[in-house]
Amino acid sequence: MLTELRIQNFAIIDEISLNLQPGLIILTGETGAGKSIVLDAVELLLGSRADSGQLRSGARRAYIEGLFRLQGSARAAVHVILQRESLLDDPDELILAREVRANGRSIARVNGRTVSVALLREIGAHLVDIHGQSEHLSLLVPRRHLNLLDRFAHNQALLEDYRQTYRKLSATRNQLHALRTARREAARRADLLAYQIEEIETANLRPGEEETLRQERDRLANAEALSLHAREAVALLDEGTPESPAAADLLGQAVRALQQLSRYDPSQQPLLQNLELLLENLSEVTRTLRDYQETVEYNPVRLSEIEERLDLIRRLKRKYGDTIAEILAYAEEIRAELDDLTHAEERLDALQAEERTLLQTLAQKAAALSRQRKQAAQALAAGVEKELADLRMEQARFQVQINTHTAPDGLPQPQGEPLAFGPHGVDEVQFLIAPNPGEGLKPMAKIASGGETSRLMLALKNVLAQADETPTLVFDEIDQGIGGRIGLTVGHKLWQLARHHQVICVTHLPQLAAFGDQHLRVEKQVQDGRTHTRIVPLDDEERLLELAQMLGGIGESTLNSAHDLWQNARRQMQQS
Repeated sequence: MLTELRIQNFAIIDEISLNLQPGLIILTGETGAGKSIVLDAVELLLGSRADSGQLRSGARRAYIEGLFRLQGSARAAVHVILQRESLLDDPDELILAREVRANGRSIARVNGRTVSVALLREIGAHLVDIHGQSEHLSLLVPRRHLNLLDRFAHNQALLEDYRQTYRKLSATRNQLHALRTARREAARRADLLAYQIEEIETANLRPGEEETLRQERDRLANAEALSLHAREAVALLDEGTPESPAAADLLGQAVRALQQLSRYDPSQQPLLQNLELLLENLSEVTRTLRDYQETVEYNPVRLSEIEERLDLIRRLKRKYGDTIAEILAYAEEIRAELDDLTHAEERLDALQAEERTLLQTLAQKAAALSRQRKQAAQALAAGVEKELADLRMEQARFQVQINTHTAPDGLPQPQGEPLAFGPHGVDEVQFLIAPNPGEGLKPMAKIASGGETSRLMLALKNVLAQADETPTLVFDEIDQGIGGRIGLTVGHKLWQLARHHQVICVTHLPQLAAFGDQHLRVEKQVQDGRTHTRIVPLDDEERLLELAQMLGGIGESTLNSAHDLWQNARRQMQQS
């Protein structure tokens, strides 16, 4: 429920602050005073499109803020959104705000934190339902009727269950379409993949192989130089000549000298041990070099084999990856793809079986939806006809028409042809009305009388709103085309509706205004050359004066009539 509303610098409103009560709230005032501007501000607060032209002349920003008391199912629904977005502060109250700046920028806030306008709309949809002239016209559009019937029937859970299966079926059909389309290219693709797999497998690649081959190639390509240097090293270390003794001979002589030295000076024994170890290591190096020298050979056949192998690896890398590891990974990937192509027919059969199962399941869920809608359609029609009778249209007939159409790829039926379906089921819904006896039922859009249209809208809204759990309902000039006698009935209907909702109503009918639990008068004043709008809460005496003014001006007769209206409304309210 909307409990407080602040508006600053919006259109001709400089600043107003309203405390709103439960029940039926009436807004009256002369044409152009700003009644509809207040409702425009509420719509902006709930996420409607912002426009810098809405700013008061000369203002840098417009600001609208609303305080809502959270109750009932709306409280639970809003809590889910606030907890999801980490915006929940007070569990019982919520503050929405909207700021529009002169540069066209719009800022939305929830509990003081900046949010997207889309989130503001999502929250606002659970708090307020505005029924203006545009909403009246939208009720004449048949494509909206199915949603209204589902709301009345409380079909949300059934519809969501149906939609989950519908989404699965849509995904399965998309996969089937892709498979059938790809089947034409599958054979050529399979041949290509098989060739690539064979090419990679025949190469018998091994991780790290390329580096090992490069090292072997370098040794073979430089065999002569390697052999020469190895022989030279062995000669210097172990062979020598009379003119140039080998390093091993010289080191042996040094060992013998230190042996003699250590006999006389044992303190040099460690030095001797180090030199003996050095001689032993030198001998090991010499043996290793001789072994290496024997392995080095010039082998042009092996060198050619290695070059061919490296060339093969280079070609495979150009085609399948930058490294052997990437080539092998690619081979695994295309093996899986080839396996999918090879088993495409099996996959196709499985998807077709899944499609048949989902169609059967969806048909059952669509049938359950249809049964619920048909039951609700009867209750809705009866409720609207009762409301119309109260609104002096006793002979009017209202019907909810539910149609289906066949389609070859539709949902199977126990008897008859498959039915066309969509995300809402198999039903097409349209509201039909026969305002007068002898006239056939016709679509609502073909009703010519403005008064009949307004009364039909009110009847529909009254029945639907009783099934709706939105806490605050706003009616903008619901009395269009309605005379004073019917206005009493309309006022009583709105007052009854306000026992379960907060109802805000803009009206020019005093007969309707007399039923208000709270009456606010919208006034336009000119001060210092500028227009200002203010909203004044009226007490009982002021309300009688306002009703008299609405009846044609304050005078003895209009005051008496206003008093009679007031008393009549009080009696009807007490009898309800």
